[in-house]
Amino acid sequence: MKITVVGTGYVGLVTGTCFAETGNKVSCVDIDKNKVDKLSAGQITIYEPGLEKIFLRNIKEGRLTFTTQLETVLDEAEIIFLALPTPPGADGSADLKYILGVADHLGKVMKSYKVIVNKSTVPVGTADKVKAAIAKNYKGEFDVVSNPEFLREGVAVDDFMKPDRVVVGTKSDRAKKLMSDLYAPFVRQGNPVIFMDERSSELTKYAANSFLATKISFMNEIAQLCERMGADVDMVRRGIGSDDRIGKRFLFPGIGYGGSCFPKDVQALIMSSDEVKYDFEILKAVEKVNTHQKLHLVEKVKGYYKGNLKGKQIALWGLAFKPNTDDIREAPALSIIEALTQLGATITAYDPEAMPNVKAQIGDKIKYATNQYEALMGADFLIIATEWSEFRTPDFERMEKEIKNKIIFDGRNLFEVAKMKELGYHYESIGRASS
Repeated sequence: MKITVVGTGYVGLVTGTCFAETGNKVSCVDIDKNKVDKLSAGQITIYEPGLEKIFLRNIKEGRLTFTTQLETVLDEAEIIFLALPTPPGADGSADLKYILGVADHLGKVMKSYKVIVNKSTVPVGTADKVKAAIAKNYKGEFDVVSNPEFLREGVAVDDFMKPDRVVVGTKSDRAKKLMSDLYAPFVRQGNPVIFMDERSSELTKYAANSFLATKISFMNEIAQLCERMGADVDMVRRGIGSDDRIGKRFLFPGIGYGGSCFPKDVQALIMSSDEVKYDFEILKAVEKVNTHQKLHLVEKVKGYYKGNLKGKQIALWGLAFKPNTDDIREAPALSIIEALTQLGATITAYDPEAMPNVKAQIGDKIKYATNQYEALMGADFLIIATEWSEFRTPDFERMEKEIKNKIIFDGRNLFEVAKMKELGYHYESIGRASS
């Protein structure tokens, strides 16, 4: 099939590359000429494990191309994916200006039937708005489909190539047939392509992410109780996770969720609910809990040092909002950095991928180490904010030589409390006893 993907951000680039991998001819469009030039030259612009290999292979085979000119690839395209930003506005609502801007342009340049697919996460009713924007200038046949993405950063290629399910919102039999053919190679093992109406599809994405965010905030509240009641959150997690009605995933406590999806989608669903005069109280609580949880380690640090952090040198392991990505959007580490530097501390951080993005955002507000052990040199204590695999089994003997005091505040529960006590560390984690 011949496909056009408008937008080469995270979702657009993964989508275009994975569709090309199954033999489709994919043209990706972006208004950023510098980005298009880099991509055309084989320089991948995002960090995502496993993506670069198939990206380069499909460029070489001529199945994946990039352009700034939508008109040059529009006529041959059967399906046009809109993978555009929907950033939250000041009130938390999703900003649709990019999607509706492209829809308006499509209406002016389309000459034949197309299926226009919203791949971006959009509020309920967006498909209707896209239809209206196109129909202002184009009177021929077309369909607008909602096809939300469920990609987890760090495993996005596997998520796309072997999806748990594919959700497609359309009432059109013609569009349904094209979308079925397109996704057939991805669901050969029997995972479902679930067809529904457009509005239900749009709400499905927000409902899924908001439910997962709720599980995370619930466990973080349970962790708070564990700390106050002398219980162990790991034991509680195992006890409830073995119940198949609850499941084992998204039950790990920590320092809050971040990234490009959960914070934005929770805010957008709250705002959409307010617009129809429904007070979504659970989600408002989820958001409030998450805001507080991001600073929970800071409160532990302040408690240990009795609020006096002026002149303290801190090592920080992890800047990305999760491992296996360079994404720092809404990352808890940024909240920690802001709070501790305001208290007069200095920070030296290390992250395998996210340091360039942090430096671009906050500059020299902190120092950046070339490895995790260099970050420890002369530090009064260590904070762990992201659970990168290389942080899980460090060289503790080497750590002792670099760090000034054997003190760790662990926001991701990487180590066993008993082991840290045996090694002589003052060790505080989330929802467990201190060593």
